Amino acid sequence: MTPALPRLLACGDTAVTVDFGNVVSVPVNRRVHALAARLDQMRLAGLVETVPTYRSLTVHYDPLVLSFDALRGALDDALTGADTVEGQAARRWCVPTVFGGAYGEDLEECADLLGLSADSMIEAFVAPTYRVMMIGFMPGFSYLSGLPEALARPRRATPRNRVPAGSVSIGGAQAAVGSVEAPSGWHLLGRTPAIPFLQSRDPMFLFSPGDEMRFEPVPETDWERLAETALRGDPVIRADTSVAGA
Repeated sequence: MTPALPRLLACGDTAVTVDFGNVVSVPVNRRVHALAARLDQMRLAGLVETVPTYRSLTVHYDPLVLSFDALRGALDDALTGADTVEGQAARRWCVPTVFGGAYGEDLEECADLLGLSADSMIEAFVAPTYRVMMIGFMPGFSYLSGLPEALARPRRATPRNRVPAGSVSIGGAQAAVGSVEAPSGWHLLGRTPAIPFLQSRDPMFLFSPGDEMRFEPVPETDWERLAETALRGDPVIRADTSVAGA
């Protein structure tokens, strides 16, 4: 089936959003990132930044350098060539995570509602390979696709005011890895000692859109050692070679 043509939506006089459809879909998300890669290759004078989301790409530009009509023409060309852009192979990570207890306050409640034990809930959650669909909400906050439909949960009726950095959570049909301490209405299943956002690090974000990850349960007794390792700047995530093609 031929993909539907996206809509171009003006956002004031300095940005345009390329909207691929009101849907959460890995193929659509790949089109978003293919367009961003194509625009990066074109190196348009006056193009300031591209901001990818689940299903759209916002293009910020300087209208004193790049007119709207010229940008629209460039977007038409980019959309034509985006499907031929060969993106980088997805980076795949194993992400150590302590589940339950003080690290995942909602694990047992979520398991009970599904008729599962806590261990079975963890097993079901860590089985898939997740994809980073976008970074947003807070610096480095990773929205993930891949949550099994059976594990989906409506968000909490009352959000928490403070959720620790590195929290691994679910909300609706999504999973996420939090980046900094912030309010959240998502259900907390665990926490990773990895540091998803560190301003003094290059790159500041540990994960990028298009990355894939699997969560690796680790015991609470490993938390202090792994957290100290991460604070030293040493990696605690590792490349995942268990996925076919990795």
